[in-house]
Amino acid sequence: MPGMKLPGNFFLVGLMGAGKTTVGRTLARATDKTFYDSDHEITARSGARIPTIFELEGEEGFRKREAATIAELTALQGIVLATGGGAVLNPDNRDCLRRNGFVIYLRASVDDLYARTSHDKNRPLLQTENPKQKLQELFEIRDPIYRELADFVIDTSSQTVQSLTQRLLRELEKKLNA
Repeated sequence: MPGMKLPGNFFLVGLMGAGKTTVGRTLARATDKTFYDSDHEITARSGARIPTIFELEGEEGFRKREAATIAELTALQGIVLATGGGAVLNPDNRDCLRRNGFVIYLRASVDDLYARTSHDKNRPLLQTENPKQKLQELFEIRDPIYRELADFVIDTSSQTVQSLTQRLLRELEKKLNA
């Protein structure tokens, strides 16, 4: 299925560690689209790592940068965009995503998310005494928002990137041909 031509943009949402960047890159290659990661774009544009932005500007400063980046990227055509986990908290971001593409929620259990992020020091919200509890709190707050926003939900637990991408391609083809 590489090079499969599916129209429109695909936007990946979900908590940190759900696989948005990894799956997004693979999905972009398979659909002949350009891949963007909003966190990587923020880092490239600011010249600073996300933990540094959080340290200097706080979460509010980071979220302002994130909103500007998402507004710009979602206006492009033929892209796959992996959003930051908290991007959906901003109603303007949700509106940009909803209006400009197909939203896919990559969902994973808190245990899986913790296993995937436990050694990553580039996640400011997890630099806490109990990162697993923090993930649980974030999951409880954000899961309903992701579900409401998504055109469909796909579980990323216990799947290879390749099998997950193949499943996504089948689902996208069904939705787009419905």
